[in-house]
Amino acid sequence: MSKSEFEREERIQFDIPDAEFSTLAVRSGQSRTAEGEHSDAIFPTSSFVYSSAREAAARFSGEEAGNIYSRFTNPTVSAFERRLAALEGAERAVATSSGMSAILSVGLSLLEQGDHIVCSRSVFGSVISLFDKYLSRAGITTTYVDPKSLDAWRDAVQPNTKLFFLESPSNPLAEICDIQAVADIAHGVDAILAVDNCFLTPALQQPLQMGADLVVHSATKYLDGQGRCIGGVVLGSDKLMEAIYGFIRTGGACMSPFNAWVFQKGLETLKLRMDAHSQAALAMARWLQIQPGIEKVYYSGLEDHPQYELAKKQQKAFGGVLSFEVKGDKAAAWRFIDATKMISITGNLGDVKSTITHPSTTTHGRMTPEARAQAGVNDNLIRLSVGLEDFDDIRRDLELGLAAI
Repeated sequence: MSKSEFEREERIQFDIPDAEFSTLAVRSGQSRTAEGEHSDAIFPTSSFVYSSAREAAARFSGEEAGNIYSRFTNPTVSAFERRLAALEGAERAVATSSGMSAILSVGLSLLEQGDHIVCSRSVFGSVISLFDKYLSRAGITTTYVDPKSLDAWRDAVQPNTKLFFLESPSNPLAEICDIQAVADIAHGVDAILAVDNCFLTPALQQPLQMGADLVVHSATKYLDGQGRCIGGVVLGSDKLMEAIYGFIRTGGACMSPFNAWVFQKGLETLKLRMDAHSQAALAMARWLQIQPGIEKVYYSGLEDHPQYELAKKQQKAFGGVLSFEVKGDKAAAWRFIDATKMISITGNLGDVKSTITHPSTTTHGRMTPEARAQAGVNDNLIRLSVGLEDFDDIRRDLELGLAAI
């Protein structure tokens, strides 16, 4: 390599020091090939070729750095991991095949038989199923607590507690957890705090800066932003990530290169989208509050939200997801949903397209009725992910729902 080629290689792989979030989202993590491509490259390959048997042996043993097999490492996946780690302020990220596989990797790589989890009762329904139906088979037990009560977190601690798990804002009721305070409780008993940051993304909240040890994402949601691919990520220290990487390498719950490339492109517009989603959701929450057919609106950006001040402290904005209870029962909620014409009836969220769902029969449908009642997921509750369509068009579609109650 000539001197000029070397200097060029150094320049294009150097992350800009002290860059702001939007610059990192567009520029960080990329390592251009000899072709000099401007966009991020994609490497859809299962394996990699070695120059000799000696090099292959050195790669497999870890003596020499480099790609081995795309279940282990892939340049496209690595580029996405580096970019998201820069945005979250993490030492390292490990990409996974889905958001749930990210949470599974935390449980199976960092916990062992006899360990105990303290978990918010207000989490995605599949998390509760994962902990209760599957981690329990490995001898790992879970206690669920009111995420708003610090005393509840403290009282749930057992001598074998190793992990605290929460999401804030919660799905679907937008409950806010004091991340720094829960981190202090966890660290006081030598436990790890993992925070699901799916609803806000690092554009609006950075849990690692508030004491969390791990952040997990369903990249399927806002990191992609257009509902195209399934994926997940875990972020944290090199030490914790090495254990999680070992599980992914062996267990095979890895992210595909194509999906990683899609997510990497999604990050480039993340801040713009999250700001727009937040503005539209706040306006929609305020509008819904004054509609006669609505009993209650759940959104942390509303001034009457009981944790509004905490949300303002922890978050740069309030996100694009809100929930509301209609006056009536499940039948009324279903009539509301079915009357809409434009908004997509789907369990996904974080899309440029607005989506609507009935949590108690979909995302939280596998929970017991008692668990749903304790979590506040009532039959008249509807979750709305506010997209980037024209605000008035979304509002007019919701008016059709109101008229059908």
